[in-house]
Amino acid sequence: MTKCLVSMAGKRRPKAHGVVFRDATGAKHKAYLKQGSKNEIIISAGALGSPQLLMLSGVGPAQHLKSHDITVVLDQPLVGQGMSDNPMNAVFIPSPLPVEVSLIQVVGITHFGSYIEAASGENFAGGASSSPAVEYMNNLDETTFRGGFILEKVMGPISTGHLELRTRNPNDNPSVTFNYFKDPQDLQRCVQGIQTIEKIIESKAFFRFRYEFLSWPILLNMTANAPLNLLPKHYNPSMPLEVFCKDTVMTIWHYHGGCQVGKVVDLDYKVLGVDALRVIDGSTFNDSPGTNPQATVMMLGRYMGVKILSERLAN
Repeated sequence: MTKCLVSMAGKRRPKAHGVVFRDATGAKHKAYLKQGSKNEIIISAGALGSPQLLMLSGVGPAQHLKSHDITVVLDQPLVGQGMSDNPMNAVFIPSPLPVEVSLIQVVGITHFGSYIEAASGENFAGGASSSPAVEYMNNLDETTFRGGFILEKVMGPISTGHLELRTRNPNDNPSVTFNYFKDPQDLQRCVQGIQTIEKIIESKAFFRFRYEFLSWPILLNMTANAPLNLLPKHYNPSMPLEVFCKDTVMTIWHYHGGCQVGKVVDLDYKVLGVDALRVIDGSTFNDSPGTNPQATVMMLGRYMGVKILSERLAN
């Protein structure tokens, strides 16, 4: 889908009545809703795609839409706002012993709002070849790589940013600013999470899975010098953990926000100010659980699907 068709003709407020989409060959088509008050369009393009589609359809901040020569259907300045991504930071621990391949099967939930998880073994990266971290790990010697990461992920988070269009082409990624650690509480959660990882590594239970000569400061420095992201590096062992958090922050792709409940959609996920249009996906979240939000998104879809069908049958 490239955009929704939203009409104002003869109506008090905009109403969605169709979509524009391209098929597998690239040919453009239009599909229209049948007549009837129960018929509607549901956007489920995710935290990056749904606010982008609303803007391309003329629903969004008026000045921003006009700057891209998009006809403004509804001036809605909150579309694309409240963008969040749970910041993740990790520490790599080489192991003198072989460890099994494991991709985040258990989570430690702290009282301060950081989730502690681990990934180990040669293939835990799961083929995400676009990540600088994965490229770095793929170039490591097999013996050097033996071990894994213990990571912490900030729940929420409190820090938010925004999404803007770069072009009118729906295939072009929008510009997104997440403002990692803009709120001091998020940064403090990261620091406490890294301190918790230190306690784990220094524990008796973990002793045989680490090299004795690789002290905690050395492990931090090794991790900080790895190309985990594209940010300039500042950290060295004499600096506080706040610098480590900022230098080594990574995404774990749990984006949310941009079409939040109470701001862009109502409690039934209907777009405020536009008839026959809903958004049902992670873009409506105000925050995200510290673990993978996939189950939360799936349950939202299931819940709303059952609710919509029940309401249709009842009327």
